[in-house]
Amino acid sequence: MAQDEQHPATGTPGGLAAIRERLSALDRQLLEIAAERQRLSGEVARIKRATGYPTRDYARERDVLLRAADQGAGLGLPPGLADGLMRLLIRASLTTQEQAQLAAQSTGTGKRALVVGGHGKLGAWFAEFLASQGYAVTVADPSHAPRHTAHAHQFAHQFARVDQWEEACAPGMGPDHDLVVVATPLSITAEVLQALALRPPTGLVFDLGSLKTPLRAGLQALVGAGCRVTSLHPMFGPDTELLSGRHLVFIDLGHAAALAEARALFAVTMVEQRVMSLDDHDRVMAFVLGLSHAVNIAFFTALARSGETAPRLAELSSTTFDSQLDVAKRVAAEDPALYYEIQAANAYGAQSLAALAEAVEALRTSVATADLASFSALMDDGRAYLESRLAAPGVPRP
Repeated sequence: MAQDEQHPATGTPGGLAAIRERLSALDRQLLEIAAERQRLSGEVARIKRATGYPTRDYARERDVLLRAADQGAGLGLPPGLADGLMRLLIRASLTTQEQAQLAAQSTGTGKRALVVGGHGKLGAWFAEFLASQGYAVTVADPSHAPRHTAHAHQFAHQFARVDQWEEACAPGMGPDHDLVVVATPLSITAEVLQALALRPPTGLVFDLGSLKTPLRAGLQALVGAGCRVTSLHPMFGPDTELLSGRHLVFIDLGHAAALAEARALFAVTMVEQRVMSLDDHDRVMAFVLGLSHAVNIAFFTALARSGETAPRLAELSSTTFDSQLDVAKRVAAEDPALYYEIQAANAYGAQSLAALAEAVEALRTSVATADLASFSALMDDGRAYLESRLAAPGVPRP
């Protein structure tokens, strides 16, 4: 046997290969253990369903994380490694349990659902979500496949498909749908809602628009036509697998039964449900969406026009800059037409943009006039506001 093979720690090529083989074996063992943990999570889900026990047990999670931190420290692992690993495993376990709960509930068994715009990002998510509950889903979309190839994997189920939603609602196409979901761009959604009101569905109807004031006329037309209608805004993206910690907003349009029916679709998930009026929703979204998007658009626009090259800034970046850049890159990758709608179509959008302009001017003035007191006041006011948010019920601390 060669000397470097007998002494793998010597750093010779043979020794490095031996160490890598051991690492590969350990990687395999880690994956096997993770797979077994997922299998046991499925058993936990079955027992919870049988006993009526809630899917999420925060006390149990806390015990697992504290024990992992202690054991990790005892094993000499870097701080945060054990905690981060266990959080990933807990999240995967909860996802498995939540999906099992949905499948077992089968609230949609024997029911039909129509998803208008079902080949879009969020439409695809909802089509799969409803199918997992047993709904027979029809996708109405002129695109013959998911428009976003990165999300094509979402179609685990095979759906009936029509080009136009009117085809699925035509005479001779079978019983009326128990649920109609409108998951199209805002401008199209407004038209679809108005058209649906002219041929009122007997089933529950809701849209997924990120703004509601542009849809007011269509929603009111459906209400006037006697439809069971409400409106939803999922505060999560189409890549979301686990709904725990996510928010889903329901708009109360005055039809209590429709609102209750829509909320019941998510009763077995761990999503945080919030009920709002149409105008309150858009007033809040002007800041939650409009302001956060505007800050990042202004950030990368200032960088692009600064004359400084991206590689040069990357060489000298800081933790704060890198964090902000990560968020800005995600915003820059989104659909400009959608983000323009969020700014321009919101009846309350001007308020958040005015607040941003005033804040930037206050900052600029405090620096230009060498006014440390006013600059400090901006920092102090912001710190107090952010601390008050963290103190609010239901807001997790980082």
